Amino acid sequence: MFQILLIAFLAVPILEIYLLFQVGGVIGAGWTILIVIGTAILGASLLRQQGLSTWTRLNQKIAEGQLPPTVLVEGIFLLLAGAFLLTPGFFTDGIGFLFLVPPVRQMLAAALLRRGMFMASSMHSTTFTQGSPRKDERRQSHSQQPNVIEGEYEDRTDKD
Repeated sequence: MFQILLIAFLAVPILEIYLLFQVGGVIGAGWTILIVIGTAILGASLLRQQGLSTWTRLNQKIAEGQLPPTVLVEGIFLLLAGAFLLTPGFFTDGIGFLFLVPPVRQMLAAALLRRGMFMASSMHSTTFTQGSPRKDERRQSHSQQPNVIEGEYEDRTDKD
């Protein structure tokens, strides 16, 4: 893993500089800088929109009593998208914009979860609502608990 990260940290900046020089040579330095700034602004706007959408989906799933691992991993991809989009260059912008496409992000998140890259666990509590649970929720909640014996007791020791 360390070797892959080392190669990436060396290769990506070299690739970015190469692409910036190539594009700058064709359209000029001013336009190249303008495009890099424009993609950062556009990316930040799209990132905000996608982040709010993912946050809303996460809150809905939690309100339903579910812990959605796919949505959580999508949030990680959105963080990576933000980092890539803020890094000046065309290659990193391409990766960042790719992570902003919801079907691509969902597919990557599901693939990582299938491969066991992230541990997915379920919540053991079934009630997130206020007040007492409904009868079917109580039954479901009770069946998930370990053996619990309910009862009353009275202390009959003499207290002299």
